[in-house]
Amino acid sequence: MNLSTFKDKKVLITGHTGFKGAWLSIWLHQLGADLSGIALDPQHPDGVFLRSGIGSRMRDHRADIRDLDRMKAIFAEEQPEIVFHLAAQPLVLESYRDPAATFAINTQGTAHILEAIRCTPSVRAAVLITTDKCYENQEWVHGYRESDPMGGHDPYSASKGAAEIVISSYRRSFFATGHPTAIASARAGNVIGGGDWSDNRLVPDIIRAIEDGRTLEIRSPAAVRPWQHVVEPLGGYLLLAQKLLEDPARFAGAWNFGPLPHSVHTVGTVVEAFFQYFRKNIKETPAGWRDTSDPNQPHEAGLLMLDISKAIHRLGWQPALSFPETVGMTADWYARFANTDVWELCVGQIEDYQERFRI
Repeated sequence: MNLSTFKDKKVLITGHTGFKGAWLSIWLHQLGADLSGIALDPQHPDGVFLRSGIGSRMRDHRADIRDLDRMKAIFAEEQPEIVFHLAAQPLVLESYRDPAATFAINTQGTAHILEAIRCTPSVRAAVLITTDKCYENQEWVHGYRESDPMGGHDPYSASKGAAEIVISSYRRSFFATGHPTAIASARAGNVIGGGDWSDNRLVPDIIRAIEDGRTLEIRSPAAVRPWQHVVEPLGGYLLLAQKLLEDPARFAGAWNFGPLPHSVHTVGTVVEAFFQYFRKNIKETPAGWRDTSDPNQPHEAGLLMLDISKAIHRLGWQPALSFPETVGMTADWYARFANTDVWELCVGQIEDYQERFRI
């Protein structure tokens, strides 16, 4: 990856106050990008955005992607060259509570960002992030490929599958071969890392249970997911944006960014790995966990994997962290953040990743 690509480039990130968006903002700042962001207010005082102070290092627009006129106005003001769209309603259970808002944010909001891009000639590359759950999940034992059908049982998954259809339509209708703006979508696995405090998400639930000294309740311990540390897909997004600038016709389209097959694990395995880390390194004994699965609970996929062959062979990207390293980096962040400069903590993990794997 040529990281100098981003130096002095005008880069706009939607969702920069969120977990992945804040990490991406920090990384791009370190690469010398001229950063701006569009997002709602951050939701947790100990999240990466507030604790790192990245907001003071970029132009911070607080706006809702459901407001098309506001999106057009901010894009016209910022005149970005590169866009990363991460703003979303990201939780499955929340999508059951408020499905209409989930579709409005994830599907219509994505259309608004594409429309703002269409009206902003300065944009040369855009990477729009959806999810591994955008596929019509058949509980296959092999990974989903980029050409597999979109779908989704729950409103979150369906909203992201619909967003992918919107992205494809805009790309083919308005940004076809020869257009100066290149559009790609990125589908990542279950991303973990320091600073995620979302409700009803596995790692934040683990950390809260350990901190409170209570038994962790797990809904679906046998569910299989493609776990990866946040820096892995973000590195893929950065490489994809670089390639879009270099060869738009070749790299526009959809891309999977997930772990290698041996890093696909059950929810229960992830829980035990975190408990073991805290017992060994923090000298803290978690209270344990119990299965609270309910046959009447809202549907969630039991088996989900991604095929990343396209990214490996055509993009030259592949994950570099092992499952123990992924857990270790994540647990270490949570163990240290309260007594450490979070900016330095995040930058340190990003730079270590770059150095170790020569990114």
